[in-house]
Amino acid sequence: MPESLKNLINMISFLPWIWEKSATKLAFFLLHSNKNYLENFREALVDIKENIWYCAKCHCLLDKWKKLCNICSDENRNQNSIIIVEEYLDMLSIEQTWAYKGTYHILWWAISPVNWVFVWDLNFESLFKRIENSDNKVEIILATNPNIEWEATSSYIKEEISSRALKHKTKITRLSRWLSAWYIEYADNMTLISAIKERKEI
Repeated sequence: MPESLKNLINMISFLPWIWEKSATKLAFFLLHSNKNYLENFREALVDIKENIWYCAKCHCLLDKWKKLCNICSDENRNQNSIIIVEEYLDMLSIEQTWAYKGTYHILWWAISPVNWVFVWDLNFESLFKRIENSDNKVEIILATNPNIEWEATSSYIKEEISSRALKHKTKITRLSRWLSAWYIEYADNMTLISAIKERKEI
């Protein structure tokens, strides 16, 4: 097998959920693809590193020339309601239900010392500033996945809100236990809708 093809298979194999057999098939697909397609594919890969940035408020992905995402800049959204999620894909899953009209805050992971992810690696400070700078009481909705990392993350948020004397400015809720066996990204719309509507104050 040519070295360049081996290298391509190895690179594809680094992608999550891609086994060697699938990587080989994808490499051969690319090998036989139209040259224009490959050029466009290459440009798209470069673009995602050069032209994608983070919303200055909620930290979701957006075009680099923008400061705020469409949700944060939408005056019709409830700016006093913030769903805290781990990943951008969690936000997309909730948005696809059309059941929530507030805003988001993406931490971009959860506290996990085992994986070398600590408090200072996540977007906590900007969250607490959003609460502190709000003129109204803010509902913080913990959209947590069913694992130890998110339990630790939720506990940290609650403790910090209390220690920073922000408790009077917040109402902390959590998605209902409809999600107890599901990660947000993989939950179906009806499960997510029920979890949002039946959230409980904690």
